Amino acid sequence: MPVLGMPTLIEKPTLIEACALCHDLGLSFVELNMNLPAFADVSAISRVEIRAMREQYGIFFTLHLDERMDLCDFNPLVRGAYLETLRRALDLALETNMPLLNMHFSKGVYFTLPEKKVHLYEQKRESVENALNEVKTLVAQTVGNENVKVCIENTEGFAPFVAGDVESLLSDSHFSLTLDVGHRFVAPERAEYEAFYEKHEDKLRHIHLHDAKGGKNHLPLNTGELDWRAALSFADAHACTTVIEVKTISALTQSVHLLQHE
Repeated sequence: MPVLGMPTLIEKPTLIEACALCHDLGLSFVELNMNLPAFADVSAISRVEIRAMREQYGIFFTLHLDERMDLCDFNPLVRGAYLETLRRALDLALETNMPLLNMHFSKGVYFTLPEKKVHLYEQKRESVENALNEVKTLVAQTVGNENVKVCIENTEGFAPFVAGDVESLLSDSHFSLTLDVGHRFVAPERAEYEAFYEKHEDKLRHIHLHDAKGGKNHLPLNTGELDWRAALSFADAHACTTVIEVKTISALTQSVHLLQHE
């Protein structure tokens, strides 16, 4: 069985509430989510409180970066704010022994023409490549030799130009991959997902585990069509930390109890 954790839930939005639930369910870690108000400003998160929770409950933490983070934004003020946010998030990870940060990778804005969609990041390659080099430099300078990874999650799929950008980051040892098994299951380009992850299997560090059906994600385990047992075995074989990424206490409790009786 891999090391299992939980996401931050709307029903338990504070650090203390999340940690108590994590402990009660017998899980090992909480993935703090910067989209929630309590964790949006990582500089304001109490390092003392996190260390106290680690000590009290015997758990650890990972961090889910703001989903809107776009490190290649054409506006230098916006890009700079996201870079500074990333730097502060890395500082938090270093100061509280977080092994990884989970990041959605933005494919940027696109324009819908009559015959196709035009992705600006696919057109403005020099700008994007310069931005990615800036990201790699920032992470390397901040993390140094410490074992903290920035894990890129599959969200909307890896179009060819996106796959190339992700591979650019993966060429740096500070970056790894998250596999969200539900996102992969419902994606029309599922074969591309599987080929990408097979190619970069050695970079896989983190799993988001849930069930899925049709176009719906984040279902409790055993309520959809996804082969979650195979996903769990895959996570275990690759020594991946694994978040049971459902959205309610009820769904989390149901999924944990199922796993405990496997």
